[in-house]
Amino acid sequence: MRLADSVVIVTGGGSGLGMVYARRLAEEGAAVVLADIRDGNPEIRKLTASNSRTLFVRADIRSPQEAQQLAATTVSKFGRVDALINNAALFSNLDRRPFEELTVEEWEEVLAVNVIGTFTCIRAVVPTMKSQKRGKIINVASNVVHKGLPYLFHYVASKGAVMAMTRALARELGAFGITVNAIAPGYVLHEATARTDQGRNHQVIALRALGRTETPEDLLGTIVFLASSDSDFITGQTIVVDGGEVFA
Repeated sequence: MRLADSVVIVTGGGSGLGMVYARRLAEEGAAVVLADIRDGNPEIRKLTASNSRTLFVRADIRSPQEAQQLAATTVSKFGRVDALINNAALFSNLDRRPFEELTVEEWEEVLAVNVIGTFTCIRAVVPTMKSQKRGKIINVASNVVHKGLPYLFHYVASKGAVMAMTRALARELGAFGITVNAIAPGYVLHEATARTDQGRNHQVIALRALGRTETPEDLLGTIVFLASSDSDFITGQTIVVDGGEVFA
């Protein structure tokens, strides 16, 4: 129970990686607020019905007002915010195309969720964390920034921004006892990526030192570590968790 008495917000928590994170955080003793723009996943109801210290909040993180309401609801329900996991992002539904074929509208859509959404959620929780003199912000980046993955130029740029934001905010918030770190997964096979995989998983496996598929469960140890007191003297870092595909 490494997170007993902690309160953690997980954006994009209604499905996929976010749901896996939420389950493990709850197992570690945390009160978990799952935020998502969609609320139809029966797994949400199953988790919240079985654990009174879990809560689903419908929120569009592109909206500063809804991000603020997410933070306010969390504090109203659980009294504090100890950690924020910025997991919500656009990826699996993006078309892979040469960069010159991307439109400004596609760029705006990706940046609105992956970058601006990360900003709005951080801005919403930081006042509470400052008053507590403690907090953990965990951004979800990607190893594609180190790989220079082609045909997803807007996505790669958005995750590069997340890594840069992590470093800048670590400097700005350290004096308040708030750590800011990021986790950079590789290509993770789960329900969303499996629908559009097209053989990519086998290609990536061949590049990994550990030579196998990356699953959501491979990320849980790092997520819990960054959310716990074990990482209290670590900030501004991006931890790559990809089985040895890139060495950052």
